[in-house]
Amino acid sequence: MKKQLILLFLASCLVLPLSSQMVKWNPEDIKLLTKEWTGERTPDGRPKVSDALLERLKNISMEEIWSFLKMKGYENQFENFASIYENGWVIIHPEKVMTGRVVTGQFMPLRKDYDAYIQEIGKKQNMTSPVTNYAPINALSDGDIYVADSYGKMVEGTLIGDNLGNAIYKNGKRGIIFNGSVRDLEGLSEIEGFNGWIRGSDPTGIAQMMCTNVNAPIRIGRVTVLPGDVVLAKTTGVSFIPPHLVAECVISGEYIALRDEFSHFCIATKKFKYDNEAFVEVTPEEYDKAFVEWINAKTDLPMDKKELFDYMNKMKAEWAKRKAEMEAKKEKEKK
Repeated sequence: MKKQLILLFLASCLVLPLSSQMVKWNPEDIKLLTKEWTGERTPDGRPKVSDALLERLKNISMEEIWSFLKMKGYENQFENFASIYENGWVIIHPEKVMTGRVVTGQFMPLRKDYDAYIQEIGKKQNMTSPVTNYAPINALSDGDIYVADSYGKMVEGTLIGDNLGNAIYKNGKRGIIFNGSVRDLEGLSEIEGFNGWIRGSDPTGIAQMMCTNVNAPIRIGRVTVLPGDVVLAKTTGVSFIPPHLVAECVISGEYIALRDEFSHFCIATKKFKYDNEAFVEVTPEEYDKAFVEWINAKTDLPMDKKELFDYMNKMKAEWAKRKAEMEAKKEKEKK
């Protein structure tokens, strides 16, 4: 009897993973994948960073985001495809900045037995049948960006043309980021509000490709991208920000920008003597006091003043803690 129970347990271990196979990741798995996010979610389980934060994010520089994420331990969140081995992004409207929440699509070279399996799983998940390059478009909602890894394929790697571009904009009101190509670039450029970061364009139609996953983790160059990540796309490249860090990333960038603006103001007005890239003849306390007074006089802040001062107090407390730890370490080393 004991032997039968063991065999039954082992058989269940083999069956359970098979029953969980999916083309489109389900909400519970996405929630587990993004468990550090504690806010609102979309119906498919992705973190839903607010539209207000997405708008504020547009004004943060890539350098500030890179520095912040590196400090948080996320060192592989930026891609510009520009090196001696890559050819950079083609941007449909380079004069415009794009932010949004990620819906992912993974594409692979067509293999008919694997594609048959995908179609069967897609039917069980009540997805559009057959599962094609349209599947990620169906997953888009307002504020979403369609991010796809199509392994850099150019000829017959065109995931969309202007018809699907219109469908994407209708659902997401944003655009695309593709490690791959599109067709009818002229038509796509005429869709009002639509934008895209792509590897290039080609007149051929899509062929010999299959969509293997929707809302699964994918790779875009040197970045691992998760569903619900937040995108900042500019002429200099694209950053994918973990959703649980977006709010702090934004306020951090805004704070740094304000400090820079205040420094420029002090230099221009000669409020404090500036020499050799530093303010002299003023204490840090005096400088900070003047900064607060300058902030209180401003009427065009990108954030609520309470949010800014709460962040400043948090940073001051963290710095004091680090300073105390360093001093304690020095004292310990002396002994």
